[in-house]
Amino acid sequence: MNKKAYLQISFAWLFAIIVGAFILFLAIYFSIKLINTETTIQDAKTGKEIGVLLNPLETGFESGTSSSISFPIETRIYNKCNTNGEFGRQIIQVSQKSFNKWGETNIDVGFSNKYIFSDDYVEGKKFYIFSKQFEFPFKVSDLMLITSSLKRYCFKDAPEEIAEEISFLNQGNLVVGNCSDIDIKVCFSVNCDIRVNLNTNQVIKNGDSVLFQGDALMYAAIFSEKDIYECQVKRLMQRVDNLALLYNDKAGIVSKKECDSNLNLLSLSNAANSLESSSDLRIVNSVADDIQDENELGGCRLW
Repeated sequence: MNKKAYLQISFAWLFAIIVGAFILFLAIYFSIKLINTETTIQDAKTGKEIGVLLNPLETGFESGTSSSISFPIETRIYNKCNTNGEFGRQIIQVSQKSFNKWGETNIDVGFSNKYIFSDDYVEGKKFYIFSKQFEFPFKVSDLMLITSSLKRYCFKDAPEEIAEEISFLNQGNLVVGNCSDIDIKVCFSVNCDIRVNLNTNQVIKNGDSVLFQGDALMYAAIFSEKDIYECQVKRLMQRVDNLALLYNDKAGIVSKKECDSNLNLLSLSNAANSLESSSDLRIVNSVADDIQDENELGGCRLW
């Protein structure tokens, strides 16, 4: 009898332990699911907030401006881009560190009117945003160049105009001269981490080469990965294509008011639409320069 009672108590305890473990497993499982869901929602919300914070930097002035964004925890901002549709798409994904692990999210926050240049992702708690207006020949958009405060860029032997602009920005991770060993060095006459050749309008970085036209795209090429840069250049040319057609319509309207405008904007639209990569920028830029000269000399300026 004592042995039978002993066995009954043992089975009861065993059953209680199994049920308790199962309930504990369910509690942990749903807690993790809830945390992951909340993290995903927060990451998506942060991505949208970044897009909103970029708006004040679209100043409309040719000179560059700089600002910063800070987060209370370690954050990664993933920069993605596609050329689908009329203007392509700027996509941001945000991941934040929780319990010493990076959160995973597939939620994309997209914009059709933003052009962000950076590495494939930037990581840290503080990020700098350098905004520079891009004209081609009319204003196309403001370019946003995002870097982490954990990386410092040192400009060596930069031309005076560029050195003055970098100094004027007073951006915490950009310096001119006096480079340290851990700095990412940007050179204009010798080879280093990032080489800028102003004679060929070429930036060489991580063994990859891209072409640029104008200071805005030069900075964009310095601070971004090749795949991001090439995609954003194509998106910018999509915008040039559409704006050229709008200005062509405007030229037809003003011509009716006895203010002739004979700019060949359709050629600019076609050239921009035909761009395959940054290597084609020279062709489009040549057309844009001719139109800009005609616009400035004409009696009826469109921009």
